[in-house]
Amino acid sequence: MVQARMEAALPRFLPAPDIVPQRLHQAMRYCVLGGGKRVRPLLAFAAGEFSGADPARVEVVAAAVEMIHAYSLVHDDMPCMDNDVLRRGRPTCHVEYDEATAMLVGDALQPLAFQILAEHVVADSAGEQIEMLKILAMASGSRGMAGGQAIDLASVGKTLSLPELEFMHIHKTGALIRAAVVLGARCGHGLDAQRHGRLERYAKTVGLAFQVVDDVLDCAANSATLGKTAGKDAAQGKPTYVSILGLTRARELAEELRAEAHAALSSCGAEATRLRELADFIVLREF
Repeated sequence: MVQARMEAALPRFLPAPDIVPQRLHQAMRYCVLGGGKRVRPLLAFAAGEFSGADPARVEVVAAAVEMIHAYSLVHDDMPCMDNDVLRRGRPTCHVEYDEATAMLVGDALQPLAFQILAEHVVADSAGEQIEMLKILAMASGSRGMAGGQAIDLASVGKTLSLPELEFMHIHKTGALIRAAVVLGARCGHGLDAQRHGRLERYAKTVGLAFQVVDDVLDCAANSATLGKTAGKDAAQGKPTYVSILGLTRARELAEELRAEAHAALSSCGAEATRLRELADFIVLREF
């Protein structure tokens, strides 16, 4: 099981809790090891299976992507951003520790991701490994996740068109999901242009589907089920797929994106089975 493998691997990539500065390292472990679905590592391993990658290489990539994801959650939850107090069923980092420590946790997890990716062999050449570092950097920065969050914050109280909302989430949520897929695949054998294009289409589609379902769950589920504060997007006046399309149409869109993800892999064989299963999981999950 990929999730069990990652739960065993992630502690090895993190500084031990007794290493100075202990409080920071304990807080880093609190945030990374605090549960979660590990969707991005699952996608990385599925893409690695698609390209025949060594699972030991994919494990490194998956850990690096998960570090970036964890840092983004810590910063997103802070009072200057979404001001949330619950994450994965536990107090958020700034509540459990303090705001300064939460800021430093994010600041430390981000470079740790690149350290992990740089100090382990995950590609057949140095040039390919440098390209993988670039992919993760772009997915994390102003033209990816951080940029999407900036657009999200600037959109509070505004009405966005559907293309504007999709542009925001292609960056905020989709960029790191796409990176997980692409980096997992790059751990294996080179894919031809056609198969790479199909994988890119799949990654973009499941990235959007993930956000659509998140918006539906934020509206339709409760905090105990989600493990985070339900209904906070509506309370903060954030534009969502539900606020623009309505709950029924948003659910329909998620199913359409699921079908598109399967269509992207229609000419692929058994090597794409895990990717197909994850498209189903992302759309059909209930929490």
